Amino acid sequence: MTKMRTLCVAALLALTAMGASAQILIGQTAGMTGSVAASVNETIGGAQLVIDAANAQGGIHGEKIEVIRMDDAFDVKRASDNARVLIEDKKVVALFMSRGTPHSQAIIPWLDKNEVALIGPSTGAMVLHKPLQKHVFNVRATYQREAEKAVQHLLTTGLTRIAVVYVTDSFGKDALEGAMTGFTKGKTTPTVTIPADRDKPDYATIVPAIKDANAQAVLWIGSGVAVVDGIKALRASGSAAQVVTLSNNASSGFIKQLGDASRGVIVTQVFPNERSLGQPMVKEALTLAKAKGQAELSPAALEGFASAKVLVEALRRAGPKPTRAKVLAALESIRSYDLGGGLEVSYTPQDHSGIDFADLAIISDGRFKR
Repeated sequence: MTKMRTLCVAALLALTAMGASAQILIGQTAGMTGSVAASVNETIGGAQLVIDAANAQGGIHGEKIEVIRMDDAFDVKRASDNARVLIEDKKVVALFMSRGTPHSQAIIPWLDKNEVALIGPSTGAMVLHKPLQKHVFNVRATYQREAEKAVQHLLTTGLTRIAVVYVTDSFGKDALEGAMTGFTKGKTTPTVTIPADRDKPDYATIVPAIKDANAQAVLWIGSGVAVVDGIKALRASGSAAQVVTLSNNASSGFIKQLGDASRGVIVTQVFPNERSLGQPMVKEALTLAKAKGQAELSPAALEGFASAKVLVEALRRAGPKPTRAKVLAALESIRSYDLGGGLEVSYTPQDHSGIDFADLAIISDGRFKR
């Protein structure tokens, strides 16, 4: 009897240990190195605040969340290859926060083949909203809305000679469409529209074209280092044109890379001001950040924080031992989920759009301000 009791206790302890170590596997492929690494790693930091907080409270239904991250160095093919590995080899229940428009598009075939959700892709491309991508659940607002609002802002400040530089990929073309909507509503056209290669922009052609057009402002649609180097080249040429870029560049790393060239650059935003301490989501994020010794947030960190809140909510609704199918069903059950301060996310089988929020921030002296 004593021996049997001992065996039963040992078995119970083993099962308890297994339960304690049980994990919910989530996959992420993004450019953790390369041209967008600064903002990608800030979004990861913001997301981890939410995930660590959930795990510290015992996880979701007793299971800890583990994010398996693979670096694609902002390369489209690597993003696709990573997605296949994560889905088919690692058996993750969902993908999370991919980065880049063509990169996220390259992942979709693997999502559709395996019935896996992608939550919070870090791109505002309309192609991920319309037509509906049944396995993509957006959190952030669209680039088209950002670009349209940026143009409208410039026009209302009296700047009429506006150049547009756009990267020649699906992200650039998508944002350009939003910019053109802004020009149309303002009953004007861009002074010059300049294409730029994503990997090797030809600044020797781009900068003179901006100067020859006598542009008062430039809407620069691109990512990370490519935009940083472009702005520096523009300033080195003597141009004082106002520069606006989109929220994919809203990170502290982007500011640091700009250095002295950051003064006065405008970056559109899709989340509240990270310094709005009265805003509930910002307050929550900052409290968790300070507990880890981080003194402040960045816009990129807030994007990661918001997307992770949606991820955790979906896992909670999916119930114990979540499967891919349960996560998909849980996501489509989300109605008016408040991330904090009225920032609501809702999904239906017909609509996987995220927060309809856009704002403008000015980088001055290396800090984001409104």
